[in-house]
Amino acid sequence: MNLEQTPDHGLEIARSVLARLGARIRFQVLGRDEVVDLIMVALLADGHVLLEDYPGSGKTTLAKALGEALEESGGPDLPAFRRIQFTPDLLPSDITGVSVFEPNTGDFTFRPGPIFAHVVLADEINRTSPKVQAAMLEAMAEKQVTVDNLTRPLDSLFFVIATQNPRDVSGTYPLPLPQLDRFLFKIRMEHLSRDAELSVLATRVARKGDPGPGLPVVARGELLEAREHIERGVHVADSVNHCLVDLARAIRAHVQVVQGVSTRSLVLMVPALKAAAALRGRDYVSGPDVAWLAPHVFGHRMELGPGAPSAADIVRECLAGPLEYLNRTTLQAGI
Repeated sequence: MNLEQTPDHGLEIARSVLARLGARIRFQVLGRDEVVDLIMVALLADGHVLLEDYPGSGKTTLAKALGEALEESGGPDLPAFRRIQFTPDLLPSDITGVSVFEPNTGDFTFRPGPIFAHVVLADEINRTSPKVQAAMLEAMAEKQVTVDNLTRPLDSLFFVIATQNPRDVSGTYPLPLPQLDRFLFKIRMEHLSRDAELSVLATRVARKGDPGPGLPVVARGELLEAREHIERGVHVADSVNHCLVDLARAIRAHVQVVQGVSTRSLVLMVPALKAAAALRGRDYVSGPDVAWLAPHVFGHRMELGPGAPSAADIVRECLAGPLEYLNRTTLQAGI
């Protein structure tokens, strides 16, 4: 990767990659602009996403569109996109891979599972057993899988979009908080607007075709380079760190919160904020970035007491004071 450019020029390169990636995804996914932006922020922040809502809301289409927006660069053993349909009878080896005995050579050959891809759709992750969930989440946390006592690394560009339907609880294995903590964002897919649904119907055939040369795919190396440029080129002021810590402490102290957010969530929030700032054309993190991402980062990491409002409402309530301080100090600093 060529990282010798100035920070400003590096951010321009990163924004160009984001613009191409976003345009390619939006060619197939209509009416989900904010969700697409959040997906790109998570990808650039090296995080993973849990999508939650009813069947038919476009979760699979979104994940597939992201995979198809990436260039096939790893050969048959490392495709851009793979889909895993989680079922109760799935085994860990079904996703990680298995060693197969070759009679001709007398050796065992490892055959990689579908988890070896750049973008992995873990469809209905709450429908499989905790053992399979643990194997999947180990890969997400460590970027590696263990098969036959051998650890095999995953690619640097490894991104998981998991889905679950909260309304269908029969025969499911809900993810506990420690496993939910592995996801950077939890995003609810709301119903499309009337105009967006009309556009979906009107462009049904066109969106199945090739987007054409005007919407080129994005190479693996370009995305990894964009990550580096954003990490180097976007500034996070001390006041932002103070805001995050004060927010976490306010959530933990809230009377309707049984278990608050982890320190890990604060660490994961920083690269996400940098990616959000770059997406919005800035080289510094500001209050609107924190307000946008906080409910998605912290909401699923909290355990609430009986009768509590939604996690997002509690996050916004606890954020009011720290965010006011952040905005005031930002104005004073002239940022």
